[in-house]
Amino acid sequence: IGRLMLDLPEEMGLIAVAVRQTQGKGRGGNVWLSPVGCALSTLHLTIPLHSNLGQRIPFIQHLVSLAVVESVRSIPGYEDIELRVKWPNDIYYSDLMKLGGVLVNSTLIETTFHILIGFGFNVNNSNPTICINDLITKFNKEEGTNLKPLTADCLIARTVTVLERLIDIFQEKGPNGILPRYYKYWVHSGKQVRLHSEDGPTAWIVGIDDYGYLQVHEEGKGIESVHPDGNSFDMLRNLIVPK
Repeated sequence: IGRLMLDLPEEMGLIAVAVRQTQGKGRGGNVWLSPVGCALSTLHLTIPLHSNLGQRIPFIQHLVSLAVVESVRSIPGYEDIELRVKWPNDIYYSDLMKLGGVLVNSTLIETTFHILIGFGFNVNNSNPTICINDLITKFNKEEGTNLKPLTADCLIARTVTVLERLIDIFQEKGPNGILPRYYKYWVHSGKQVRLHSEDGPTAWIVGIDDYGYLQVHEEGKGIESVHPDGNSFDMLRNLIVPK
């Protein structure tokens, strides 16, 4: 797909969908587990450099994560399924366990960003952790509903459709057009964390700045931004640490 993207007209989209991956990659070269039952896709987009999103490319991963969550939670009846976003690029069940993730690579050619977006999330495989259809089954038992299980193909299509709308909103209104929706589903509001190590300074998560970086308030130092490419968020230990 990386070779094909440069041969296509800018207005033409390109997406690759896999049933299973054998050499999936995550952030920092980590191995990405891709069993059957996951929604697995790589999407090519072009973004003009001189646009709201072109000036804030790190926001792409947040828009995609939000699109995955909204692909489920925007379906009537599924609004309360506990699918959430974790900074910078993960999909979570509540704040308990990971269901999927997003990986974005960008190349600037003249005045156009060529973006390759890889996203994968577990729809119908209870291993190695939990899947979206498990959450639906759990919700049905607790709430007495009869929501139907979802399919990977359906959710990939819905994710791309939602993403197109989110990009349009961002291009028109900038971060303020998107952040209220993003905060509605993210897991971090008001959370206390440690910076750098378990003995590091205490900070509180404030939000995301205009360029998609995490904002934390460290006591005595005010608010500072944390770059996603140089740091990792360890949810189990409430740590933001250099990668």
